[in-house]
Amino acid sequence: MKIETLPEKNKNEKSEVILVSVMEKGADRQACEASFDELERLAETAGASVYARMVQEKENPDPRTYIGSGKVKELSELCKNGEIKTVIFDCELSPSQIKNLENDIGDVHVMDRSMLILDIFALHATSGEGKLQVELAQLKYTVPRLTGHGTELSRLGGGIGTRGPGESKLETDRRHVKRRMDALEDALEELAKNRAVQRASRDRSGIFKIAIAGYTNAGKSTLLNRLTEAGILAEDKLFATLDPTTRKFELPCGEEILLTDTVGFIRNLPHHLIRAFRSTLDEVCYADAILVVIDASDPEFVAQAEVTRSLIDELGASDKPCLFVYNKCDKGMASHPMTPSTENVYISAATGEGTDELVRRLEALATAGKKEYIFELPADKFALLNTLYSEATVLETEYTEKGVRVSAICDKKTAGKLSKYIVRV
Repeated sequence: MKIETLPEKNKNEKSEVILVSVMEKGADRQACEASFDELERLAETAGASVYARMVQEKENPDPRTYIGSGKVKELSELCKNGEIKTVIFDCELSPSQIKNLENDIGDVHVMDRSMLILDIFALHATSGEGKLQVELAQLKYTVPRLTGHGTELSRLGGGIGTRGPGESKLETDRRHVKRRMDALEDALEELAKNRAVQRASRDRSGIFKIAIAGYTNAGKSTLLNRLTEAGILAEDKLFATLDPTTRKFELPCGEEILLTDTVGFIRNLPHHLIRAFRSTLDEVCYADAILVVIDASDPEFVAQAEVTRSLIDELGASDKPCLFVYNKCDKGMASHPMTPSTENVYISAATGEGTDELVRRLEALATAGKKEYIFELPADKFALLNTLYSEATVLETEYTEKGVRVSAICDKKTAGKLSKYIVRV
């Protein structure tokens, strides 16, 4: 067991934690260390100060306590000596493992990686829908892991791993919790219907939709702010943005597109969290194209890009055109890109470097398959102008004795609706 105690200056009595990881024999050491470093960043984002990091190399995790009885005693002593009340494991623990660890260690709160991510989501949820999604995910994940605590079912009360819209509900019995979960699912289903109506309205408008996806803290919100002055929160923290934000952006050709910022991805993102946030993650599925934003300065960006790709596949959006945006290039490239150069753009959303080329690529994506058509609409068909203004980019209109002559850029679908009025392509 390797124990690394961090310097005194990093301590914070109010929320000190110990991080624990098991490195199975034969596992990729670099990947394990990267995951553990990420866990530390997650803990810091949640407001914790890391007191110590413990790593054990082991053939297989112990089914009872994950790290084995001897190491549990060492962890217990470390908690007592440092007066540590929270221990976070870089894995997903079973309900029985949490119960056994807390019984063996003593007066501590044991969390796993998923519970920590949920805690951060609770911290950053701002919209009504976001809060409902977090509460439902917390209840589904946390309640089974609090079995055996009796009246202490609500250990949630203050500090790391203890916040969220649903903490007071955990003080009630399971039947009440089940009713609460049913109510949350009904409310989210209603919100999902409203979101579907909004998407249908966007589809009818014919406007090109681009989802901004990528690993957490890759700079998605900063990019949206740079392009559209959206004014959304952009911090150097994991999961600073949870709620999707959509803004219009006018391309140099005059055509408008929609850009949507989405919740960040992370390795080992809990499946129940994907389900809870399905209605917001579906922004990726309903987009016409995806901007995959990658933090090019992060040494782990290749692995992070793979995580993003796999989650896009899991969401069923792998058939969408993708543009890989290597961000934070002002900080230097940590490695070579993993995708063909024709799919790459190198920018700094913070400084604006490279964004002109990005806009050019966005225009190419949005206008792919579109042509300029000349329509002549008779006087009794002026209403069709509304179709062109809503589904195409109108370049010029000229009123004549016979009606109106319109020059517009549109796709084959829109041109097909007005095919009998086309006079030139």
